[in-house]
Amino acid sequence: MFTAADFIPEKYTSTIENGSFQWSAPSNIALVKYWGKKEHQIPANPSVSFTLKNCKTNTKLTFSKKEVPNAFSFNLLFEGKPKEDFKPKIQKFFERIEVYLPFLKEFHFTIDTQNTFPHSSGIASSASGMAALAMNLMSLEKALHPKMTDDYFFQKASFLARLGSGSACRSVKGKVVVWGNQANIKGSSDWFGVEFPYAIHDNFKNYQDTILLVDKGEKQVSSTVGHDLMHNHPYAEKRFAQAHENLDLLKNIFETGNLEEFVKVVESEALTLHAMMMTSMPYFILMKPNTLEIINAIWKFRNETKIPICFTLDAGANVHVLYPENSTKKVMQFITTELVDFCQNGQYICDEIGDGAIAQ
Repeated sequence: MFTAADFIPEKYTSTIENGSFQWSAPSNIALVKYWGKKEHQIPANPSVSFTLKNCKTNTKLTFSKKEVPNAFSFNLLFEGKPKEDFKPKIQKFFERIEVYLPFLKEFHFTIDTQNTFPHSSGIASSASGMAALAMNLMSLEKALHPKMTDDYFFQKASFLARLGSGSACRSVKGKVVVWGNQANIKGSSDWFGVEFPYAIHDNFKNYQDTILLVDKGEKQVSSTVGHDLMHNHPYAEKRFAQAHENLDLLKNIFETGNLEEFVKVVESEALTLHAMMMTSMPYFILMKPNTLEIINAIWKFRNETKIPICFTLDAGANVHVLYPENSTKKVMQFITTELVDFCQNGQYICDEIGDGAIAQ
């Protein structure tokens, strides 16, 4: 049985004075939603996501050995400029992971990071950002312990990313990632994300995700606050059970390619996530009027064309429009003629399933 102690390293076999690594890691979009967590970023229910391709964070980690390893020491650059308000989150992350990476206080780091998508666009930048940083830190640990296996490298990277941002553990490997214990998915774990271990039907190959930017403002409610509200939620236990059931359904859907059932599960999950927010105490509504306009337009278009387009939502107003690659031409025509008017400044981002983190 795996325990977190399995990621506490023994003595390192090599030394390194300075250097740099660079990784990109993508965002991801959950199909079965994770909402509610226990201590140490453990999810209250399992989730499954599509790893994205174009929406990613590029992070370069430069490091040099300090004379006295007495405290965490790092500079943070975002898009080439110092970003002081990000530093407390990195400090907290280092505090959480120090036991697993005991070299952290021995180096001074410069973390230089940038996103390929607009900040506060409702795309999970914490997921891509923490995953990219975790990959860089694991590259440094591998330099200190060259015999490390690739399996251990990626598993521990996902484990560390989770401690920075829960959903970041799903951004390390692609294309479909499961996070959380699920009885009939082998290798699934609360500690890290795992690639969906079974065959996936060709219907889902290069699946498309066009993200409609309805509201690019800062989140009204932080994810941490939202997750905490599940602790005393009247519908929490039923919701957690539903997530397990929907993951079972998706396991079968991925294998059979049943797009009609895929649409039902994915849209139900999106609406359930927002239902949990609307029925917590305090309660909140993150959808905007234009979110609902888009949802209704998608339903109408799907009904008229029989194209298996569907939507999903994160904890915000923006809409992820999911559809098979072979429907791209008709769906993009629909988006540009009927949906763009509901987007802030007409903005949207085209993405698709990707492969996870990549060394630069």
